[in-house]
Amino acid sequence: MKELLKKLTGVTAPSGNEEEIRAAIAEEIREYCNELQTDRLGNLIAIKKGGGAKIQFAAHMDEIGVIVTYIDDQGFLRFSNVGGLSPFLLVGERVRFTNGAMGVFGREKMEKPSDLTIEKMYIDLGVSSKAEAEQKVEIGDFGGILRDFTDLGQRVVGKSLDNRVGCAALIEALKRVKNPKNDLYCTFTVQEEVGIRGAKTSAFGIDPDLGIAVDVTLTGDTPEAPKMAVGLGKGTAIKIKDQSVITHRKVKEHLVKLAENFNIPYQLEVLTRGGTDSGAIHLTRAGVPSGVVSIPARYVHSPSEMVDLGDVEAAIRLLVAVMETEIAPDCW
Repeated sequence: MKELLKKLTGVTAPSGNEEEIRAAIAEEIREYCNELQTDRLGNLIAIKKGGGAKIQFAAHMDEIGVIVTYIDDQGFLRFSNVGGLSPFLLVGERVRFTNGAMGVFGREKMEKPSDLTIEKMYIDLGVSSKAEAEQKVEIGDFGGILRDFTDLGQRVVGKSLDNRVGCAALIEALKRVKNPKNDLYCTFTVQEEVGIRGAKTSAFGIDPDLGIAVDVTLTGDTPEAPKMAVGLGKGTAIKIKDQSVITHRKVKEHLVKLAENFNIPYQLEVLTRGGTDSGAIHLTRAGVPSGVVSIPARYVHSPSEMVDLGDVEAAIRLLVAVMETEIAPDCW
């Protein structure tokens, strides 16, 4: 799992630029599914037949990032965010563009640190002129934060664990499932960070009987954190509500029952901000009963997101349990 997470987080793939991460995931899962598709928007869909209901699992493979908006005469870049990116986490960090160019985030002089906005920041490519900069990047180029994966033992730290850890959990579940009782559509979605777009189009095409998103969630277990009953090392989280979805009651009960039957550690999650691919899936066509298997993560949308491998393992086991438990298409 550590090697897989290191591989996946080492790829730069901000929203709309998922080609490299899609290829890496396809390489991992090709031999474990009956069919592998890429739809028009770029979602990767691994289909494994088992009969019964049609279940869509969705883990988004894009990450937050930046896009170049202007190059000045000295070669400094101005940029905008792609997804939820705080300027306070960027100063002094490095950026890798999808074409391989690299740079450093800097900021203008200001009276108070609280005055910092993305508009007061720039990217330094280490060049001295606009012409030199234009040899490396152009307007509209996308980039992501450059930060190494770090192994802390039971816990690991890296950039874009939101949501490469969800992708890793779904990959491993697909590898482990031996006797699927349903038709599985394991979808690695695009552009979640800019409006759950890939989930919307892929769910329309699949028309599933059940939707399960696999994503990270926030925690309430750090000093003076907002009160939230989710913490690292306590198991996978079964979502009840976030800003994008209220989990279908029977889906939540189904996930809880499976966790208890298979002795899988779990916690219940109520997220007061943010959302996942299930927010789009459950509104597809005439509606899709949907839920979320979450992996608790600290420091989400920072260069150093942290997860506990025990929670990842619990999420994998719960996903496999869903895959191997027969459900009727009309049971909801």
